Amino acid sequence: MPVLFLIVLVDLVGFGIVIPLLPFYAEHFGAGPLLATFLMATYSLAQFVTSPLWGRLSDRIGRRPVLLVSLAGAVAAYLLLAWAPSLAALFLARALAGAMAGNIAAAQAWVADRTPPERRAQGMGVIGAAFGLGFILGPAIGGVLAGHDPGDIDFVAPALAAAALSALAFVGAALALPESRDPARSGDRRIARSAAARQVLGRGSLSPLVLVGFLMVAVFAGMETTFALWSSRTLGWGPAQNGWLFAGLGTIGAVMQGLAIGRLTRRFGEGRLLAAGLALMTAGLAGIGLSASVPPLFVASACIAVGFGLASPSMSSLVSRAAGADDQGMVLGVYQSASSLARVVGPALAGVAFAAIGKDAPFLLGAVVMAGIAVAALRLGRR
Repeated sequence: MPVLFLIVLVDLVGFGIVIPLLPFYAEHFGAGPLLATFLMATYSLAQFVTSPLWGRLSDRIGRRPVLLVSLAGAVAAYLLLAWAPSLAALFLARALAGAMAGNIAAAQAWVADRTPPERRAQGMGVIGAAFGLGFILGPAIGGVLAGHDPGDIDFVAPALAAAALSALAFVGAALALPESRDPARSGDRRIARSAAARQVLGRGSLSPLVLVGFLMVAVFAGMETTFALWSSRTLGWGPAQNGWLFAGLGTIGAVMQGLAIGRLTRRFGEGRLLAAGLALMTAGLAGIGLSASVPPLFVASACIAVGFGLASPSMSSLVSRAAGADDQGMVLGVYQSASSLARVVGPALAGVAFAAIGKDAPFLLGAVVMAGIAVAALRLGRR
């Protein structure tokens, strides 16, 4: 587990580096707010198409080969991002990065292979903690490398740093990560992507969870992709300020998922933690939409970070526990695919709301949706 944690952490630091940069990168090539959010959605659209493939492939050939291939592809994507000559090349770089994002589903399946059901949430929390730490170091590094001034941004250095970190993660996986999949159980499971989705969504215990997870990620992704545009117009922030805020959110998320989630799960259960996390995210989204200065923004952002730190590993654990021992990769791949689709739909709708209604609309409308799924999650927890 420590080796996997370090590999995922290093890769996600690279991912986090480019997050504060992308909206400004799109505007550098003349894109408006709507097209800038579509750039963020491109990554997730490619991930949506490929995640079930990676998950099924990891069930057949093992988790380690999938991790290695996807990490190598991420290096190529970041190099293309560093020297993108046009907006079209920028979209291509993000599509390639999304297509190579199978490392997340494979890492979750690796954890599921190595943990008993009663410790699954804690194991998924390790992956979540890597996400949190990635969003501490990544955005901070990316913001510093890109600069404070929205009019004078270095787009090459952050992308090269991300490529170097993904290359380091590849070396770590190649040298130190053991295979978790039992070869005796790796049969030839040639299941079509649509058939895999029907298998997973046809299970009564899984389909409500996938729907709640889809809506949660869609709202969160809409917030994430429009925040830099909102902060630029509301507070005059550039990449560096956004990077430091995301770093603070990542710190909170890492503490929640790395240190607290195991104890909280044993005491309250995944269902209640999921509902509580969604309620906190509702308050945070509404708070951002109503903020006009930094102090209330910090409070609202902390609510979102704590809420997501509770909800995300709880959701992954519930999905994993509802899967069979032989199809963890397929089920988690389909769930990851649903999350990827949410990261297409969420930013697209948030971009439309931002452009058509106003800069606060993605956050206020997102709070309404999040409140509804918090109620639904509470009912699921009782069941």
